[in-house]
Amino acid sequence: MNTRHGNTVGAMRSVVRACRGITVLAMCLLIAACGSSTPDVPALPEEPVPAGATAFSPRPDIVDAHPLTILSWSRVSDDRIALHFETGTPECFGVDATVTETDDTVTVTLLGGTLPEMQDRMCIMVAVVGTLEVPLQSPLGDRVVTAGA
Repeated sequence: MNTRHGNTVGAMRSVVRACRGITVLAMCLLIAACGSSTPDVPALPEEPVPAGATAFSPRPDIVDAHPLTILSWSRVSDDRIALHFETGTPECFGVDATVTETDDTVTVTLLGGTLPEMQDRMCIMVAVVGTLEVPLQSPLGDRVVTAGA
């Protein structure tokens, strides 16, 4: 066997082993990053109820429901939070929320829409700051509140 050829083959094997090791390390880091338990959605800010806010009651019967942006939230009790948002006047518009809870997060989705009894009527286009109290299945504790899609 040619000694020079043997050295080249040995060097190539070392390079291949090193590349395999780097690839395995990169895959492990990628898997660890994907398995992270931190929420992908940023936490909503906890703030006091805005001054002059209008209290809304849940209306699951709203028409033409669409997602509303939750501006912030406040703690009402251990198992109840208030969502803060902007929408139309409560005489014409309603809101409803769904809550998904895990050990680490409370994810809230807020929908807004027209009240069914106002569907064929004229409504003024005035924005109000609203609040909606939402019950939780378990005490909030130190869980993070996030907005759903």
